[in-house]
Amino acid sequence: MQRWIKLPDGRFIDAHKIMYIGKVETFPRIDEDGNDMGQGYAVHIGTDIPRENLTTVMGSKEEVLGVLKQLLGGNSPTA
Repeated sequence: MQRWIKLPDGRFIDAHKIMYIGKVETFPRIDEDGNDMGQGYAVHIGTDIPRENLTTVMGSKEEVLGVLKQLLGGNSPTA
C-alpha cells in the first residue's frame, strides 16, 4: 500500500520508498531583485542508493519540517 506525502513544490512521493533522509541544511534566500527573503531550508530524501534517485525538498522551515514529520511520524493524508 502506498502512503503519499505532498512536497512543498506540489509533487508527491511514496513514503514507503524512502531509503534515507539527509541532514536539514539552511541557506540564505533572495528574490529576483536581490532582496533578502530570510533563511531557506533543504533536506535530501533518497529513494535508492544512486544519486539519480535523490529528491531535494526546499522551502520554509514549516514546509520542510512538515514533510519530515509526515515521513517520520506516519501521519499523512493519502492522495
